[in-house]
Amino acid sequence: MFEGLKQMFHVPTMAERERAYLENAVDRYDLELRQREIDRGRFRRRSSYPY
Repeated sequence: MFEGLKQMFHVPTMAERERAYLENAVDRYDLELRQREIDRGRFRRRSSYPY
């Protein structure tokens, strides 16, 4: 019963979001592009502070 509620309110971790993004690549070139985007910080939180 509570397992369904946990899944309903689950917030994906950064690693889960990155994996899902990579899994949606359509070919090798798309996968490489996505890997570079992740390496550049696509899913990392950006600080709202300028320093």
